[in-house]
Amino acid sequence: MTLDFFFFVLVGFCAQIVDGALGMAFGVLSTTSLLALGVPVANASAMTHVAEIFTTAASGASHVYHRNVDWKLVARLAPAGMIGGAVGAYILANVEGKAIEPFVSAYLIAIGLVILFKAFQPHWPRDVKDWIVPPAGLCGGVLDAIGGGGWGPIVTSTLVSRGHDPKKVIGSTSLTEFAVTLTISLTFVLTLGWSELRSAVGLIVGGVIAAPLGAMLVKRLPVRPLMIAVSLVIISTSAIRFF
Repeated sequence: MTLDFFFFVLVGFCAQIVDGALGMAFGVLSTTSLLALGVPVANASAMTHVAEIFTTAASGASHVYHRNVDWKLVARLAPAGMIGGAVGAYILANVEGKAIEPFVSAYLIAIGLVILFKAFQPHWPRDVKDWIVPPAGLCGGVLDAIGGGGWGPIVTSTLVSRGHDPKKVIGSTSLTEFAVTLTISLTFVLTLGWSELRSAVGLIVGGVIAAPLGAMLVKRLPVRPLMIAVSLVIISTSAIRFF
């Protein structure tokens, strides 16, 4: 085993701890690390999503076990997210995705600020019939594939900012991400081939080990600190992309 493998294991472990607890950031942290090593954008996104097939399955199962999942929300998010993911993966395989990054980052920073504001306001969870659920899933799927991460920041942040229960949102989006990631990964494998994606094994090992720990954290964390943490992760990871 090479040092690169153990580095990917560490990246996968740390990224999944954050993702499992906050419902976001595995893709962002993993893709950023791969890009720092010189991996091409499309390959970095593809490797991250191949790894996420396993980490999202483990994380989703853990959230189901800890009863963090709203199945009505999952049913409304999954179809839109899968369609968006396939479209985004196809676009990235054929077009440079960097052009839209500033717009995505600006949106995420705004959402992060909204969540931070709402963390200090009275919280009344809304019914999941909220009209924004399918559009958020569609946009989240597209941007997740193009940016190598974005399902959590787009979908989780949007739904939490609309007033949905943060714990249920995190659990539900983590479970739904499995279906979205599987769709994105299959699209990438068909366009790029498996030989380009073997380094994803290290990310898979680290992420699967960490997945149950993240689900335990989200069950035990109180709502206000959870919302503050979500907002700070969104703002910081999005602001970095401007530099």
